[in-house]
Amino acid sequence: MRSSIASTTLQRPRYRTQDSFFRGRGLLTLLLGVALIWSLTSVNWTGSIVHPGGLSAIGEFFKAAFTPELSGSFLGLTLGSAWTTVAYAVAGICLAVLLGFPLGVLASGVLAKSAGRRVAQVAGFRIVLGFLRAIHELVWAWLFVVALGLSPMAAILALAIPYGGILGRIYADILNDVPQEPLRALRSSGASEWKVLLYGRLPMALPDMLSYSFYRFECAIRAAAIMGFVGIGGLGMQIQLSLGDLFYNEVWTLLYALIGLVLLVDVWSTWLRRSLTQ
Repeated sequence: MRSSIASTTLQRPRYRTQDSFFRGRGLLTLLLGVALIWSLTSVNWTGSIVHPGGLSAIGEFFKAAFTPELSGSFLGLTLGSAWTTVAYAVAGICLAVLLGFPLGVLASGVLAKSAGRRVAQVAGFRIVLGFLRAIHELVWAWLFVVALGLSPMAAILALAIPYGGILGRIYADILNDVPQEPLRALRSSGASEWKVLLYGRLPMALPDMLSYSFYRFECAIRAAAIMGFVGIGGLGMQIQLSLGDLFYNEVWTLLYALIGLVLLVDVWSTWLRRSLTQ
């Protein structure tokens, strides 16, 4: 009798381990490994990976990093292009927040009065958010350039639409993940779901929402620079022109300006997040 109980006790962890493997991270790791092997076997490895002269070009490019172009005229051009890029990013991310916040609240379902309405509301608005963020900002930029021409509004809208979808999706998850105990206390005192949202969910979710918004602002600066490759202006257009002329020194000056902008936003967001949480 004791031996049978002992054998049963010893066998149970093995079954739990197998179940946890197929339901947890083990299965995900296995699927990612299979996908990696499949992708590697799908690549044509018979051709040359680097074209003739490519290594020397790469060497010249990175060598120019130590001697960026620092003439007064080009530094002025760089500052003007950086300012244009920041202006696009600020306007785009502000419109994205204005679009993503109400859609995120609706996609979270926190204001729904019944379970059935909540399911329909969450599903419907998450589909909308999925559509907005499914199309890359560069594709939106091409579409708006065709519709509006080489206008700053083309770059701003191309940033606002997909970033609004991304922010709305994250905002919805953050609002759903706040602790429930303070919310129950508000409801027990007679507060409506609107008041629970304003006085309960938002104050607790605000630091995380701001943190992610600033992270997206960093991404918006990089994306605004990419907008220059469709001719809208900013650092990206200058990088494209300098690359086309093989002026690698100028390219690195522009890249350093872009890196500096991202670092400034990172320092600013860190300071603001700490001031809100202290």
